[in-house]
Amino acid sequence: MTHDYSFPSSLFAVGNFRCAWLKAPGRFLSIVLLLVPAASLRADVRLPALFTDHVVLQQNARVPIWGWADDGERVTVEFGNQKVATVAKGGKWSVNLFNLKPGGPRELKISGKNAITLHDVLVGEVWVASGQSNMEWPLRLSHEPQADIAASANPTIRLFTVPKLKADEPRSDVKSSWQLCGPDTVTNFSAVAYYFGRDLQKARGVPVGIIHTSWGGSPAEVWMSHDVLASNPDYKKSILESYDTSMNAYQTALAKFQDEQAELKAQGKTSDKKPPGKPFWKPSELYNGMIAPLLPYAIKGAIWYQGESNAGRAYQYRSLFADMIRNWRRDWRAGDFTFLEVQLAPWDRNKKRSLEEITAAPGESDWAELREAQVIATRVLPKVGMAVITDVGDKDDIHPTKKGPVGARLALAARKIAYGENIVASGPMYQSMAVSGDKLILNFSNVGGGLEAREGELKGFAIAGADQKFVWAHAEIQGRSAVVSSPQVAKPVAVRYGWSDFPVVNLWNHAGLPASPFRTDNFPMLTKPKN
Repeated sequence: MTHDYSFPSSLFAVGNFRCAWLKAPGRFLSIVLLLVPAASLRADVRLPALFTDHVVLQQNARVPIWGWADDGERVTVEFGNQKVATVAKGGKWSVNLFNLKPGGPRELKISGKNAITLHDVLVGEVWVASGQSNMEWPLRLSHEPQADIAASANPTIRLFTVPKLKADEPRSDVKSSWQLCGPDTVTNFSAVAYYFGRDLQKARGVPVGIIHTSWGGSPAEVWMSHDVLASNPDYKKSILESYDTSMNAYQTALAKFQDEQAELKAQGKTSDKKPPGKPFWKPSELYNGMIAPLLPYAIKGAIWYQGESNAGRAYQYRSLFADMIRNWRRDWRAGDFTFLEVQLAPWDRNKKRSLEEITAAPGESDWAELREAQVIATRVLPKVGMAVITDVGDKDDIHPTKKGPVGARLALAARKIAYGENIVASGPMYQSMAVSGDKLILNFSNVGGGLEAREGELKGFAIAGADQKFVWAHAEIQGRSAVVSSPQVAKPVAVRYGWSDFPVVNLWNHAGLPASPFRTDNFPMLTKPKN
């Protein structure tokens, strides 16, 4: 609540306070002490929540430091042997630090009309962890977490959680702070993000900061900016305009419901009819509330576990996911930073089926099509990697609890792509196919010393002729290739591997990483629009 006080006579200062002569009708002149320190009548230099004690700054990069202050206020930032000054404009200020060396702890000092000192500041590697429920899934609910939680104390790993927030316009800040990694803080932190950070810190030997920003059930388009969606005719029609249509229908239905309820109340009647449901996700709202406030904080890369909510639109995800990565890279202004994704885990949406029923015959699958869309992103964009987790799914649960292997494989991909380590960081990826009589010969990249079948003969391969009818196939490893055939298909033209919601597969490389599901054909897709 604010008041507008007018002072008809002189205003003067006494000590650190201000006083005023007030003239009130029918009253004596009096001196009123305004209980507001003079210093508070101007705005202090402020920092966003990303800059608190225990913060991790990105090494060997341009590191923006920013905040708010009075127009014209000179702001100085000091860190190590770097000292940078600027003048606030439009209530905002920003400076850059460069090529920070890993280590710490140190102090970060910001001064203007007031001074701020951040303590226990480390320099190392900073990663963003985002997506939907499988990224949000906490360590405490993961597979046998007790020992990992008990051993989690590590002062060189820092955690930052972005609060859930839907916003119609981009926000500039969040309410959070950096926390030291340990049993008290990691228990409810993202399990995938923690395991990733733990393995990365051990491998690189430098501090690691993880910024976790995810929301269960979220589709990709809510993590994208409105201008990017609006600039694409397909997204504008199928996402933005579709949402507007749904909202209009909801508002019409809600008004009708409210009128009906009012009429019943007037008649002294009641009804157990429920109000219409409001569309839950609005395009761009999580970008606005949970990504925009992070920009342009210096990061090394991002890890991403999402796709379940877009499986019904897997064909669109081929471009949508890649455009989301481009969107983030554009707005972070940090070049083509490394982006690592988790391929969807196996899951059978029909929980009543037995494994025998699931594997009775090859079929179509929108989840398989989504996995393919995830692979496409690794091919059309630079520095995009993928963790394949066909071995850690749960037939009856969309949330498999074994998150340790997920984080470990993401860390391997980071070491390979972001840091250039000469390691095998991926399982076999389909590369090409050759026809040899009634057999198809499949060649792979990322063989990692050789191919192997785990637990018996190769399984999960299906083969088809020109009639596009797939049957289970016999497959065997020959050197660095797999040879596939079936007596039911004399002239094969296509192979699929792991092409189902719940793939039952066992092709690995000698480095201990599973092969990604794939198809060699371009037959019609379930999720491709008809027009």
